[in-house]
Order: sequence, then structure tokens, then C-alpha cells
Amino acid sequence: MTEELFKKMAQAVIDGDSEAAAALAQQALDRGVDPLEAINKGLTAGMNVVGELYSSGEYFLPDLILGGEAMKAALAVLEPALKASGQRRQVLGRVVLGTVKGDIHEIGKSLVGSMLSANGFEVYDLGIDVPAETFVAKSREYGADIVALSALLTTTMLHQRDVIEQLAEAGLRDRVKVMVGGSPVTQAWADQIGADGFAEDAAGAVVVARRLMG
Repeated sequence: MTEELFKKMAQAVIDGDSEAAAALAQQALDRGVDPLEAINKGLTAGMNVVGELYSSGEYFLPDLILGGEAMKAALAVLEPALKASGQRRQVLGRVVLGTVKGDIHEIGKSLVGSMLSANGFEVYDLGIDVPAETFVAKSREYGADIVALSALLTTTMLHQRDVIEQLAEAGLRDRVKVMVGGSPVTQAWADQIGADGFAEDAAGAVVVARRLMG
């Protein structure tokens, strides 16, 4: 019976159906299902399928966003129960994420956050138009393993380099990995500014983040 419920939860995420995902999460709690198991075997399993479908070209950006939203809606139901039970989701790493100074593009960055969160990372989303010093301060505050920098304009890409330089000045560069992304960003640019990883899309960001965490 429980396996059937997990399948339905996964399908709700694959379908990008937030209402169904939240309702099924509540159903799982009402039945006394372990919230951690519901997250891992239901939601994360579904999000992995969404990532695969996106990578293979069957799904497009809106599908990916809807999957992430459905996952978030169900997590909002399950996480309080998880905390109350004293359990924790296995955390692969802590990620401080944001769109760099001067850039107000939200969608790609939020999507990366959703995908990383779905795949076991603890994500601190600083939002858009984030100055380099804020990335540095929050990396220290949260004990970040990874700083993920999004830039959607060629003019704001330069701020990705600023963040890396300021992390170095603050003495954090050796313990924080830096990932960069955004439509004008390339592997060559990542290499040029000394970033540790580059991803073209949200599914790729999960692969890179896992690799950076070893």
C-alpha cells in the first residue's frame, strides 16, 4: 500500500501537480508513513525522473519548473513532521545560491535551487541582485560548501569573478567550491575566473554539485 502511495507522489511531481503532491504528502502523514521515506522514495524519485526527462529533451523548462514547485508543495507538508520526529534529510552539502549584483533574473536560479534541494542539498537562496559581500557573509554564516552564482547578462557575468575574488580575500576560497551558470556563461569563462564548476541547466547543476562534494 505504502509503495503505491510513493508511486503516486512521484507521479504528482513528474506531472508538476502541486495540489496532488501536497494532498498525497498529507495522506502519507495521516497514514503514519515515515516522512523521510516519503521524501526519498516518493518526491526525490519523481524529481529524478523529471531531471532525466529534461536532460533527454522530452521535458522543457516549464515542466522542470512545475516539477520543482510540486516537490516544494509536498515538502512544505512533510518537513514540519520530519523536524518533529527529530529526523533529518541526508544533507549532501550546503549551497548558498543567488543571482549576482545588477542582475534580476530569477527563474533559472530558483530552478537550480529546487533541483538541488530535491536532490538532498540544503539550499540558502539569497535571491536576485546579490552583492559579492553578501555572498561572502552568508557563506561564512551558513558554513557553505558550495556557492552557486547565476548571471544572465554579459555585463553582470563580471560580478561572478568579483565574488570569487572576495571569497579569496576573506580566506574562504579553499573551503568553498564555486559553481557558475546562466545563458552567457561558458566553461571557458568558468575556467578563466577560477570557478570549480559550470552547468548549462538545473539538471546539470545537480550533477556538478554532487561531483564537487565528491
